[in-house]
Amino acid sequence: MGKFIYGTPSISVEFDDRVLAHLKVVILSKVRRGESFTFSWEYTAAAGSGHSSVWIHPTIPLQFDFLGSKEPRLNHAWVEELVRLSNTPGGLRVTPEPAQSETPPRPR
Repeated sequence: MGKFIYGTPSISVEFDDRVLAHLKVVILSKVRRGESFTFSWEYTAAAGSGHSSVWIHPTIPLQFDFLGSKEPRLNHAWVEELVRLSNTPGGLRVTPEPAQSETPPRPR
């Protein structure tokens, strides 16, 4: 399990390394462009259930800590879905990973 660490004082939220790698791509691409957005997640029953949301802003410190030593291979269909969600009023949230498409992503 990796960690998403955000803000000062910081909050730390655990995500599977694979999920965290996909979130990192989406969050950093938006922050690099100076975009702000909401990011929401749900807690497991073991963590007390419930959900949280934060406002991601380029001036607020953030960090991605991975437990594993290898970068997971990215599912481009999932990245595109997460980007689409990040641009909606509801903001970015973790969704189930879709099947990996056999075709490479189209250039933007």
